[in-house]
Amino acid sequence: MGGDETSARRKDRPWLMRTYAGHSTAEASNALYRRNLAKGQTGLSVAFDLPTQTGYDPDHVLARGEVGRVGVPVSQLGDMRRLFQDIPLERMNTSMTINATAMWLLAMYQVVAEEQGADVTTLQGTTQNDIVKEYLSRGTHVFPPGPSLRLTTDMIAYTVAHMPKWNPINICSYHLQEAGATPVQEIAYAMSTAIAVLDAVRDSGQVPAERFGDVVARISFFVNAGVRFVEEMCKMRAFGRIWDRITRDRYGIENAKQRRFRYGVQVNSLGLTEAQPENNVQRIVLEMLAVTLSKDARARAVQLPAWNEALGLPRPWDQQWSLRIQQVLALESDLLEYDDIFAGSHVIEEKVAGLVADSLAEIDRIQEMGGAMAAVESGYLKAQLVSSHAERRARIESGEEKIVGVNCFETTEPNPLTADLDTAIMTVDPADEARVVAALHRWRDDRDEFRAQEALSVLKKTAAGSENLMPATLECVRAGVTTGEWAWALRDVFGEFRAPTGVSGAPLAVTAEAGTPLAAVREKVARTASDLGTGRLRLLVGKPGLDGHSNGAEQIAVRARDAGFEVVYQGIRLTPEQIVAAAVAEDVHCVGLSILSGSHAELVPDVLARMRAAGAGEVPVIVGGIIPSADAAALREAGVAAVFTPKDFGITEIIGRIVDEIRTANALDPLEVSA
Repeated sequence: MGGDETSARRKDRPWLMRTYAGHSTAEASNALYRRNLAKGQTGLSVAFDLPTQTGYDPDHVLARGEVGRVGVPVSQLGDMRRLFQDIPLERMNTSMTINATAMWLLAMYQVVAEEQGADVTTLQGTTQNDIVKEYLSRGTHVFPPGPSLRLTTDMIAYTVAHMPKWNPINICSYHLQEAGATPVQEIAYAMSTAIAVLDAVRDSGQVPAERFGDVVARISFFVNAGVRFVEEMCKMRAFGRIWDRITRDRYGIENAKQRRFRYGVQVNSLGLTEAQPENNVQRIVLEMLAVTLSKDARARAVQLPAWNEALGLPRPWDQQWSLRIQQVLALESDLLEYDDIFAGSHVIEEKVAGLVADSLAEIDRIQEMGGAMAAVESGYLKAQLVSSHAERRARIESGEEKIVGVNCFETTEPNPLTADLDTAIMTVDPADEARVVAALHRWRDDRDEFRAQEALSVLKKTAAGSENLMPATLECVRAGVTTGEWAWALRDVFGEFRAPTGVSGAPLAVTAEAGTPLAAVREKVARTASDLGTGRLRLLVGKPGLDGHSNGAEQIAVRARDAGFEVVYQGIRLTPEQIVAAAVAEDVHCVGLSILSGSHAELVPDVLARMRAAGAGEVPVIVGGIIPSADAAALREAGVAAVFTPKDFGITEIIGRIVDEIRTANALDPLEVSA
């Protein structure tokens, strides 16, 4: 009888299943989307390339080597048409990972939907549109905090009135965890962002008070789930409780449905390893369980990384594997047949209560500073994240935090999945960039130039005033304006913003007492400086191109500082010319370049050539990032002194190797210093 009851029980509807995808060109990405939908994917998650995310056209100098690398290039309406060709947007749920240029991409999406004959009021999907975490962790911000918050506010007001099923913001704690956030920091910083956004919408006067519940109901969240899946599941329950309290007490929302915590997930890519990458499969499964096991805290949408993301760009087959992981759990297991299986657990309840209390205390601390935007501008949030990340890295290096295959159980059989490493990932054809640029030039040549310039003029006037920017942005789309032109028009009015790096405020993360590895490296640094007749060794840490993932660069900068280096670190988004100029002006002993976007093949040789032209060719250049083995060999052949990839997790050891390269470049004898 019990079996009959179980079989008759109605199963919950599965979450939306997505894969984060986009590469090369709009045409190639469109083909990928249609293949994924045919395999049973139930929503789209669009990855845009870095020029699109940061408001540059593909022919801009900073876009060189970045076009189509980590996502699809969309520089004008024609690209957006091709991206969604033969995909009926009226029946699609589309998530777009876009922030600084979110208004622009949403406007293009709306126009394409209109051209398909869709009713705009029925469109469903999400624009990430969380600029705070870009300042803190991902680095695709463009405008200062105030104007950025206005863009977000205008989008929310517009969608509530015209696209009521669209989620205009996806407050994103995912990248906070990747930048080192503890569960408490992830909750507190995301909730503080939500408060800043909701306060701004309320204070703008664009939404009538009686419709503010509609605003709250369209706020969604995008979170990270790490491998500590019990703690992560408790984090999600804590998120829900705090959101319910804030929306009820601070904003007076009485409708419980409008107060529901609505979230999607990408599980933790930071924890995926280059060493023994097959272990990433079980990590992904455990991380997914954290956000699906508990019915009362279950994600509304899930996208999983692929097992080989620490090696490079996943292939369609790798993404299919991750989709199948979701489908097996949802369709073959009995997960969706039960009420919340953790209800009544005193262990879970105690953990959740502790997270709630600690998170509320941190939220209060941020509010006392003036809120999330003030805490960004002061550097407080960034410094806290850099510090937390440094502490975690120190635990991994010491062996206190175990990473299987990295700092324990490192002996392994040959891996058939990576036997031919250079075919175990997807590569982007460098010729795609030229094709995208040529298409952009044809677009500009064929448009009504007067209408485009008039639309940009109206956009600037609107930005200088206080009216909602969405109508002017829609006219720019229809007039053929490009992504870079839209962003530059707003830069002219709003200015640009360089976020605090958080490096100078980060405390010492590892001890340097006599006998420790850091003490040995410190002695090595001091003796090398003495041998060279200089006060201190100087290291420039540079991030050329548009890659904003600065966690690794920041950790190298902090540890080099703690080892006795004078560190020159100017943050993200620099041209090779700017990096070389700084290296020459500061008379550095080594240049370290960090690139995770795949643009190393273009940008690193440019830096090397400029160093030689500036008379600094003897200064060693080292490179770190997600770099396939064939590329690493080519970089060394081009003159790079050393290449570091995610398998090189020992930061103190890396600093020691940097000193070795400085000694080699200056014809000094090798120096052995015991820990």
